[in-house]
Amino acid sequence: MIEHMLTTVDNPFDPFTHFDEWYHFDAQSGYDTPSLLGRVAITSNELSEADQSIAIERAIEEIVRENVSGMHKMVEEKR
Repeated sequence: MIEHMLTTVDNPFDPFTHFDEWYHFDAQSGYDTPSLLGRVAITSNELSEADQSIAIERAIEEIVRENVSGMHKMVEEKR
């Protein structure tokens, strides 16, 4: 299974393996990528965990496709 995460093109940290450092860089740079993802993802407590994952995946794809700031990209890790 391949898992995806959203990051920025200039963030030197891997959000899979160095999340704290990744998050600190993201916040210090003013991107607030987790909040962007939260605004775009259509989720609900009524969705199953699998459906939540699908919603987040779709939101990541939308953000990368639209890439309004030109800064976001998707990274993946095989699990």
